[in-house]
Amino acid sequence: MGQHHKAKLGPAGRAQLVSVIKTGATFRAAAAAMSVAPATAHRWWWRWQQASVNDRESGRWAWDRSSRPARSPARTSPEDEQRICQARQRTNLGPGRLAGIVGCPRSTVHVVLVRHGISRRRRGQRQTFKRFEWAEPGALLHIDTKRLQRFDRPGHWATGDRHGRHRDVGYVYAHCVVDDHTRLAYIELHGSDTGQAAALTLQRAAAWMRQQGCGPTEAVMSDNAFAYTNSRAFQAALDDLGARHIRIPPYTPRWNGKVERFIQTLDTEWAHSRIWASSAQRDRALSSFLRYYNRRRPHSSLNDRPPISRVHNVPGQDT
Repeated sequence: MGQHHKAKLGPAGRAQLVSVIKTGATFRAAAAAMSVAPATAHRWWWRWQQASVNDRESGRWAWDRSSRPARSPARTSPEDEQRICQARQRTNLGPGRLAGIVGCPRSTVHVVLVRHGISRRRRGQRQTFKRFEWAEPGALLHIDTKRLQRFDRPGHWATGDRHGRHRDVGYVYAHCVVDDHTRLAYIELHGSDTGQAAALTLQRAAAWMRQQGCGPTEAVMSDNAFAYTNSRAFQAALDDLGARHIRIPPYTPRWNGKVERFIQTLDTEWAHSRIWASSAQRDRALSSFLRYYNRRRPHSSLNDRPPISRVHNVPGQDT
C-alpha cells in the first residue's frame, strides 16, 4: 500500500514529522513546521507509537492503510464466483453474455472476472469500421446461410478420435435472416442452399417480423452468392415484398456484419454449445435457442437488452 493521492505528507514527510516531535516540539509547533494540521501531527505520532519494531525500521508504519472494510456481507459468495469463473473458462464470453447465463448482474460478473485475473480476452487487431443502422424495425433484413454437418453420432470434434469411420449423411443449411434495427433473428433449416430455399425463408421471415410488430420490408442485404444473385425465385420474393436488393461489394463481409456475427453466435451457442447425440437432436433445439436469443439473451449492441425490446409495437402490449 503506498500513498493516498490526496495526502498532504508522503511517507518521508511523515517520518520527518515524527522526528520533529521526538526532539521535544509540541504537536502544534511540529504541524506548523510541516504545514499540516495539529490533528495530522497527532495521528502520525500515535501511529508511530503503536507500530512494531519491524514496521518502524522498514518504514511501513508511514504507509496508508487499506480502505477495504473488515467485513463485506454483500460480497458475491465463493460458490457464485466459482460458477462465473467456470462459465468464463467454458465459453470465453464477456460479462454481458455471462450475466444471462449465470443469472448475475453484468457489473458483478465483471468484478469477479477482474478479481480472479481473467477479465481480458485475447483478441486480434480489429479492422476500422463505420456502423450503420436503419431507423425502422423490419425495414432492412440481412440474409445469409450457414452449412452444418449432419451426423448420427458424435464425431471427432466431440470425441477427439479421428480414426473411427463415420457414415456420410450430408449437410443441412441454416438460412438466417436478421433485422438490421432490432437484431431479431429468424432461421429455417433446408436440405439445400438454393435460391428457392432462400426465397421461401425470406418470405416467411418477413411475415414473422410483421407478426412481432416490425414494419414492412423495404430492402434485403445479402452477399453475392449464386442463390441470391441468379435466382428467379429469390427475385420474385423480393418483388412480392416490394423490397430492393442490396448486394455487398466483393470481399467486404463486414457490410453484412449483423448476420455474419449472428452466425458466429449461432455456431458457438447452439451448434457447438454441447455434444449432441445426433444432428436431429441439435436441430430440434434450434427453436428453443431462437426464443432465448430473441426474447431473453442480452445483446451488447442493445445495452444488454434482448432484440424484442427494440420493437416499437409488440403484439399484446398497449402502445
